[in-house]
Amino acid sequence: MEKFLSYIRNAKAELGKVIFPTKEQVRNAFFSVFIVVTIISLFLALVDFIMSSIIKGIL
Repeated sequence: MEKFLSYIRNAKAELGKVIFPTKEQVRNAFFSVFIVVTIISLFLALVDFIMSSIIKGIL
């Protein structure tokens, strides 16, 4: 039981050291990820369209 209580105390102490991001940091990270995912998705859609056109042209 002492090990468990020690674990809880240590976990609480470590959680106190964590620096959580602010709302602005979360918002900026969200928009950055959203923009990168959108650009990559558009690029892959373009590559897919070009490759499909090439394949259909050959067949």
